[in-house]
Amino acid sequence: MSQPNRIAGGQIDDKHALSFRWNGRNLTGYAGDTLASALLANGIRLVGRSFKYHRPRGIFSSGSEEPNALVQLREGAAQEPNTRATMVELFDGLVATSQNHRGALEWDLL
Repeated sequence: MSQPNRIAGGQIDDKHALSFRWNGRNLTGYAGDTLASALLANGIRLVGRSFKYHRPRGIFSSGSEEPNALVQLREGAAQEPNTRATMVELFDGLVATSQNHRGALEWDLL
């Protein structure tokens, strides 16, 4: 899988690939990635919608102060809503979904 926005260097171990699922799509990241960095490397810019007006939201910063990249982790009874994608270390089998939209994230119905 091609990751057009991946830059070399840093703490990423490109020899240890990890698979994860974002909104039902299977994607690949690497050991050392956060969920946010793996999404950006895979070309995903839109990660949610604003609560009141459902305006598109992307990843704005790189730490715990991130105001936009709130995601839901896991499925079923173990769901964790409102988790910052910049604070989630990527692991094999991670399941994450976007929040605050009806229908597809790209074409919100509200």
